Amino acid sequence: MKVMEETDAKAQESEDMCYENSGIDKRILRAVAEMGYENMTPIQKQAIPILMEGRDVIGQAQTGTGKTAAFGIPMLQRIDENDKSLQGIILCPTRELAIQAADELRKFSKYMHNVKMVPIYGGQDISRQIKALKGGVQIIVGTPGRVMDHMRRHTIKIQNVKMVILDEADEMLDMGFREDMETILGEIENEHQTALFSATMPQAILDITDKYQKDAKLIKVTKKELTIPLIKQYYFVVKNIYKEEVISRLLELHDFKRSIIFCNTKRMVDELAANLKNRGYQAEGLHGDMTQKQRDFVMNRFKNGSLEILIATDVAARGIDVDDLEAVFNYDVPQDIEYYVHRIGRTGRAGKEGMAFTFAYGRDLYRIRDIERICKTKMTEMRVPNAKQVMDIKVDKVLAAAMEKAAAENLESLKGKIEEKITDLEADPMDLLAAFVRMQVGDSIQEIAVEEPKKAGIFGRRGERRKGAEGGQESRKNRSGKNREEERDGRHDSRREEEKGGRRSSRGHGEEKKSRRSDERFGEGRGGRRDSRREGERGGRRSGRDYGEERKSRRSDERFGEGRGSRRDIRGYGEEKGRRKKKTGDVRRDGSPLGVKRR
Repeated sequence: MKVMEETDAKAQESEDMCYENSGIDKRILRAVAEMGYENMTPIQKQAIPILMEGRDVIGQAQTGTGKTAAFGIPMLQRIDENDKSLQGIILCPTRELAIQAADELRKFSKYMHNVKMVPIYGGQDISRQIKALKGGVQIIVGTPGRVMDHMRRHTIKIQNVKMVILDEADEMLDMGFREDMETILGEIENEHQTALFSATMPQAILDITDKYQKDAKLIKVTKKELTIPLIKQYYFVVKNIYKEEVISRLLELHDFKRSIIFCNTKRMVDELAANLKNRGYQAEGLHGDMTQKQRDFVMNRFKNGSLEILIATDVAARGIDVDDLEAVFNYDVPQDIEYYVHRIGRTGRAGKEGMAFTFAYGRDLYRIRDIERICKTKMTEMRVPNAKQVMDIKVDKVLAAAMEKAAAENLESLKGKIEEKITDLEADPMDLLAAFVRMQVGDSIQEIAVEEPKKAGIFGRRGERRKGAEGGQESRKNRSGKNREEERDGRHDSRREEEKGGRRSSRGHGEEKKSRRSDERFGEGRGGRRDSRREGERGGRRSGRDYGEERKSRRSDERFGEGRGSRRDIRGYGEEKGRRKKKTGDVRRDGSPLGVKRR
């Protein structure tokens, strides 16, 4: 059984380690210096020396903590530049992350001219990848499925592999790549070094490390370090129907040059991208249903600055690497708390400040509290900018641009023409200026119904909540009591009305009620109670026997169509009916003629 040593990166956080003092190749150091990095991050400080010693490593750290450099630099250090065979494999969960890791390695190996690497992933023409692999590649960065495909085709030779990296291993497990990962690791028979990096450590990850690593050292970056302190985190209590309007207002208010909006569903990504385009923003969506060509086009636009807003799902979250990202919007509260850290980790990089905005309403507010508790962070509740604030900002922008234009150019000739037109039209210059500004800023903005920030927190104090509940019950009791009193008062009023017209005795009142019930039963209405005895004297008393025969006769008449006339003989009616059916020649379903009795 292998022994796993654990090192907590927080314990050595106070000791800054420079790249210059780490024994890294000078060509790599030169490239790192040009990228603007001086000191290592906690995960780099612990992982790089151990990996350069040749030991297996398990690194627990989130996206944005510098993991790519932590395993990429030691891999480049171990590559034999004179050997053109495959020596290093890096497995990533998504195409975007594979492309990102390959780009980072190219930057680190800028002055290592004999080192060649290539990303291989699904969605790209495999013949193109085969052609690149035949040219001699020392490092491949790919997704598990496409790497296995090349192994089956024997376009990848793994007999000389020295180092294998599993990046974002927990994400690969969630995407169903465990079998592929174990197949790839099991096929490498020669002695090699294995490093695994993951944001979380589920049991499946530990099972893989037990089987395919030995004497691995666990390096852990605590959650306190994962939420970057340079990120200012805010949330807004806003309903779904107003989220798009709130995002538009925040974009106007802060004037972000580059930002990402995260949604939980692909459908919402497409809808929001279309709606923001209609509002005049440079926005594009990014999700798993897009072709690789479409995704590459969108990412290239976002990286070169021609795209202001990227709208993406969590699948794309781990493959986005842009240093000057100013803000992250959580259009939906992430379904997993870990995703929140991955999302906001896109901003606040390279020593720059970033902002993270989250929209929540109803039950999502409980998840805000869960994020604060688990990530040990604080999210500030903010008020949505009102219509007047947004309009003032738009007007200021238009006037500032106009002032800048007036200062940069000579507008004397244009002034003369405008004065002539104003004189001819007899128009007020202020009216014309206001109309021009209105044309630039658009129509007036409507106010939206939003929740005001609560001073005592979203959920209030227990005492207040209980008091409110008790108050509600008390008010319901008061209402029901009031209704009962009103009903009582109504009865008393009606009783007083009756007393005015003459008091009736209780006995007389009871007899009247009995008479009314009897009248309604026997159809006499309110004309008075019919005496059954008098009725018998007037029309002759009928015996119970006669009455029964009459009822039978009435039923028979109604049955055989005679109505209330003379009673038709049942037997004669049956014979007549049989003769009628025989004449028509109708038959039953079984073929027997109608009118003939079945045996």
